[in-house]
Amino acid sequence: MAVQRGLALEKLGWSGLAILMAGAGVPYVLLAAGGLQFAPARDQGALNPGFMPLFVALISAFALGERLGAARKLGLSVILVGALIIVGWHTATWGRLGMCGDALFLAAGLLWAGFTVVMQHARIDPLQAAALVSAGSALIYLPIYLALRGAHFAHIPLADLMVQAIFQGVLVTIVSLVLYGQAIAQIGASGGAAFGALVPVLSALIAIPILGEWPSGSDWVGIGVIAVGVYLASGGANSLRRARRQLKFTHEPRRGAQMQSSRAFDLMKVATSAKWREAGRQ
Repeated sequence: MAVQRGLALEKLGWSGLAILMAGAGVPYVLLAAGGLQFAPARDQGALNPGFMPLFVALISAFALGERLGAARKLGLSVILVGALIIVGWHTATWGRLGMCGDALFLAAGLLWAGFTVVMQHARIDPLQAAALVSAGSALIYLPIYLALRGAHFAHIPLADLMVQAIFQGVLVTIVSLVLYGQAIAQIGASGGAAFGALVPVLSALIAIPILGEWPSGSDWVGIGVIAVGVYLASGGANSLRRARRQLKFTHEPRRGAQMQSSRAFDLMKVATSAKWREAGRQ
């Protein structure tokens, strides 16, 4: 796909191509994975996707002049509150290394936000974007990794390699990028990024049946707050208002037609009664 359609420089330019490949490619993965060396996965699940919608809104506002409505601003603020609840409740376990890991998570969220804004601004095909990110990451990082850590492949079971190849190489790198790009094309960068904040919510819910891990009380509060923020930031409230208006406009013509038919029936009754009275007089 990348060879067939080219680098899309007419839409992206070299700077846009670099942001696209860094935002969802090797630099993003290295920052997110590096943060896990210092901070718990709970922080990664809250900070990275939780702050990413805010980064998208700031980049769109300053770089593209995009204006956000009051509902979306409120939703972004609520998402941030939920993310801070999940992370901040465990401040007693923080340290310098933990803060370093959290900083790496935020940097990864900033890179993904740049990828999101470039995708919307350039209006590049999601499949082509996934191809550029995947092919570029492989060409840049694979030779370096093979030179430094290639010998480790000999000690990894083939079954584990196949599982990782399918999950990381197909589902995460291709399927998720294509679906995310389609979401951005449909509801915009800010709306699409807001749904990324559901990562800690879905992670916590999926961990219940699979791992038997139940969220703490503070986690449940953060999950609920984030869900409300995603609903507001993704335009759910506006969609509900539009649906109500459409339903109201649909019912009003029907009521008007019923009133007109009722008036016509009453006029027919009056006219008929008048004719019968006239016939009786004659």
